[in-house]
Amino acid sequence: MSRRPLLRFAAVVLASAFVAPFGFAQQIIKLSTTTSTDNSGLLPYLLPEFEAKTNSKVHVISVGTGKALELAKNGDVDVTLVHARSAEDKFVAEGHGVDRRDVMYNDFIIVGPVSDPAGIKGSKDVLASMKKIVDSKAKFISRGDNSGTDVMEKAYWKEIGVKPEGSAYVSAGLGMGEVLTMAGELQAYTLSDRATYGAYKAKTGLAIVVQGDKKMFNPYGVIAVNPAKYKDINYKGAKQFIDYLTSPEGQKKIAAFKVDGEQVFFPSAK
Repeated sequence: MSRRPLLRFAAVVLASAFVAPFGFAQQIIKLSTTTSTDNSGLLPYLLPEFEAKTNSKVHVISVGTGKALELAKNGDVDVTLVHARSAEDKFVAEGHGVDRRDVMYNDFIIVGPVSDPAGIKGSKDVLASMKKIVDSKAKFISRGDNSGTDVMEKAYWKEIGVKPEGSAYVSAGLGMGEVLTMAGELQAYTLSDRATYGAYKAKTGLAIVVQGDKKMFNPYGVIAVNPAKYKDINYKGAKQFIDYLTSPEGQKKIAAFKVDGEQVFFPSAK
């Protein structure tokens, strides 16, 4: 190799070595979130623009809300995006999180086989409908994973004072997409967020049977992990992510996201 190419090669190596110290290296932001934001396609839709604007790479861990908050509590992520307001408030009150912001909302729906063995199609009363599912002994698939959806489902059973028994009730311990797939295969009912159902509708053949009850409202919040508790938290990146989601630009993109031509998340940042 001649002297000139060697000098050029050395210059490239030296330039590369100085990228990180001068702040141009891509930052990593670790996000724990619910399966609904990932399975619905919302995050794959939102993240590329955010990553390009902030020179970031977001590592997404998609689990139930309970697990997402646990990961944040343990300092395994920088920021969390979940939907269980009472659990979120407790998380912040105990000092694990800061800067909680409302982001968006969608709603829960009950979906089931087209044959509708419980006879609940068209109802707007979630509690009465779930009581009919119990009475009809129709099969119900539960998330069973301490997710926001699972917490809401169990709250409904508690309100009516009964739930399906024996083989009529399957606690899957799985994410929403997998539970919808199982419900389709077993011709069973399940509680779902609207967005994930929309993404899986064609695969499962399930129909919406109950919707529109105010009790099925489903708000989402974003929270940064407390940097005072874990010194290696990327708080700057977490704050950038929160600011993006709640900015006019981020809120507009959330509103524009559609599944099968239908808006499934509604911006709610204040």
